[in-house]
Formats: sequence, structure tokens, C-alpha cells
Amino acid sequence: MWGGRFAEGPGAIMREINASIPFDKALWRQDIAASKAHVAMLGACGIVSAEDALAIERGLDAVAAEYEAQGVPEDWDLEDIHMTTESRLADLIGAAAGRLHTARSRNDQVATDFRLWVRDAIDQADAGLEALQRALVGRAGEHAASIMPGFTHLQIAQPVTLGHHLMAYYEMIGRDRSRLRDARARLNECPLGSAALAGTGFPIDREMTAQALGFDRPTANSLDAVSDRDFALDYLQAAAQCALHMSRLAEEFVIWASQPFGFVRLPDALSTGSSIMPQKKNPDAAELVRGHAGRIVGCAVSLMVTMKGLPLAYSKDMQDDKPPVFEAAGLLGLSIAAMTGMVEASEFRTDRMRQAAELGYATATDLADWLVREAGVPFREAHHVTGAAVKLAEEKGVALDALSLSELQAIDGRIGEGVFAALSVEASVAARSSEGGTAPDQVRLRVAEARKALGIEQ
Repeated sequence: MWGGRFAEGPGAIMREINASIPFDKALWRQDIAASKAHVAMLGACGIVSAEDALAIERGLDAVAAEYEAQGVPEDWDLEDIHMTTESRLADLIGAAAGRLHTARSRNDQVATDFRLWVRDAIDQADAGLEALQRALVGRAGEHAASIMPGFTHLQIAQPVTLGHHLMAYYEMIGRDRSRLRDARARLNECPLGSAALAGTGFPIDREMTAQALGFDRPTANSLDAVSDRDFALDYLQAAAQCALHMSRLAEEFVIWASQPFGFVRLPDALSTGSSIMPQKKNPDAAELVRGHAGRIVGCAVSLMVTMKGLPLAYSKDMQDDKPPVFEAAGLLGLSIAAMTGMVEASEFRTDRMRQAAELGYATATDLADWLVREAGVPFREAHHVTGAAVKLAEEKGVALDALSLSELQAIDGRIGEGVFAALSVEASVAARSSEGGTAPDQVRLRVAEARKALGIEQ
């Protein structure tokens, strides 16, 4: 390829460091699609003959069929997927293959291919996240009134419902999908026709190639178009945030599946055993999702550091843009699938959850609220009274609502018989009926809204 300029071929080290075909072969579908769009435009604009354009299009289809059946060959002398495809095209149709690269460069070619690949990755991630949302909504509907302890600092705080807890992740994932949609909208401009960096002198129709490839418009500046990797960074940052949410949900399942909690039985299909301890059922899928989050964040950092300080336009550093994106996309897809399966197939032990909520003095705030609401006690004073009641219950080893009225009145005479209606965990969650609260009616309302948003039949 370099014979016109260089007297000798690349040395062995240069050959190895320069070749990207081991990883950029993943772009072959996008490369074929962009090449077909490009040659159709060249033919329509009279830049190549209709005969050559047809031969190139048919040849590209034949190359694609070979790749689909046999995989992409790795000839490091051809460096990348672009030259690999062009070389095979020349084998199949002869000299006409050389016309395909008219009015384009590998710089705008790879920028286009990579945008197409990232766009596909976003669509796949969004579909996976929708499936996870559907699973969460389904289980939340089942457990709209199932009581569990709500935690702060991993200490029992107030009773909530399992449905409310699961719907919190529905909201997080909704934001993830929004970020992915934003990234997709920004990337949907076509660099093809920007050539190496300055555009081309051929009378091309960039609108035609943009429309053929599903882009909204051509990019507006050729220098920016070939050197921009914001679209990849947008995707990685959205993926990293999503991975953090997957990791948080995974951590919940790891904790809940442990014997001291016993809130959930994980599906066998997403668990493993121990090589030495036959009683073990390890939450390895959840732990790997938790671990993958670190790798995905690392991928985002990797590309940010690669792009830092690069002058316009293209620099060979940018060849290293694809491995972190490919790695992150694969890990994110696995993480989403694993958590969807876990949500769908886990058995929630609501008896254990309710028991934990009762044992943790989770209704203490309800006693304080009752004193404020029914006895007119300032909240700070009510907080002090409630603390004394919790201390007594702790000393006696009973729940708050197991204390007698006389015991409570010995702490504060303003406490009346009606307080017991507020101290059960059922009463506590039912009272949290403000918009977005944990009351079962609120959870059912939010589940219904989510079903409608996802197009699930009510």
C-alpha cells in the first residue's frame, strides 16, 4: 500500500503496532454498509460509471457473505478492516475496486463506521434496559404491598415496600436510557465525504450518503468530523453511569442473598457453587456485574486520556479508540442481561423482609410523627421522646408496638391509646402516601404509569 512513497516495507515492530485488524474487524458490517452508500452516491453523481458502481456493490455483497460465513481474515499487512475489504473486493472484481476509495479517506471512513457501530450499540443497550425495566415493573406490581426494611447507612431506617424499592431502579434505568438517547441524537451526523480532513474536490452528494445510512444530516466541519470522538465518549460515559446502577442493584442482591439477611433466593442459573464447600450458593453473576462496572468506568477513562491534548485533525492515537468501546459494550450487555434474569427469576422471601422491618424499630419515626400530629409536640421534642421509647424496647427485646400503653405513658404522658394504630409496619408504609412515597397505593399508581410508558397491557 505504501510503495509509492516508501522504498521499504514496514519493519516487524511497526507492522505489529500499526495493525488494527484484530479488533476493528468488528466494524465489518458498518464498513460494508458505508462503502455501499458511498459507491451508490459516486455512481449517482457520475463520479464513477454505473457499470463500475454496480460491480462494486455486488462485490461488496459477496465480501459481506464471506465474512458472515467464515469471519474476517486477519492479514496484518493490510492493517485494518478497510484495506482488508478493499483488497478482497479487488480479488473478486478486479481493477474497478480501486474506484471505491474515490472522494474518501480512511479518516472519514472509520469515523463513519465507528459512529454506525456505536449507534447500534446504543440501540442494543436501550433494548436491554427496556427489558430490565419491564422485569422490575412486573415484580414491583407483585410486591406493591410487601413490607421490607428501608435502609440508610445500611441500618434499618423506615419500613418500605419491596415494590417501592424495585421501582427506584426503574427510575434510575429510565435516566440511563435518556442519556443513551441523548448520545444517539448527538452522534447522528455523517462524516462521510469529509475525506482526510479538508473535504474533497469531487462533486459529491453528502446528503445522499447521510440519508442512506440513517443519519440526520452530514457533519458541518470536515476537520471536526474526522477527529471527533465525542460520540464514543458520550456512549462510554452513559455506559459507565448505567454500569454503576447495575452494580448497585447487584450489590443489593449480594447482600439480600446472604444468610444473615435471607431476603432472596437467587436462581440456580445465575449462581455457582464452591469447589470445597458443598453448602455454598454463591451470587457470582451479581458479583461479576459489580466488578464489570469498574472495567466499564476504566474504559471511559482510557478513551478520555487518549483524546486529551490531540491536535486537529486525525492522529494515530485514535486507533486505540475502539477497544475500550467494544469492551464496555460487551460488558454492559452482559451486566444488563444478568440483572434482568436475576430480577425476573429470584424468589423474594417477604416473610424475612417483614420480620427484619419489625425488629429494627423502623416505625420509630411514626411514633414521633404521631406525637407531632396528635399531641402537638414539637418534632425535636417528639424525637427525644421516641428515642427513649426505642431504648426501652431495646432493653426489653421487643418491638415498639409491643410496649404497653403504661410503659409508653411513663416516658411521656401525652401518648394515648391511638398511637398503636400508627406503630405497625403496615400503618407506617400506608401513611407514606405523599407523591412518590412507599404507600402501596402510590406504588401501584407508579407501576401503572410505568406499564403505560412501556406499552405493557394493564
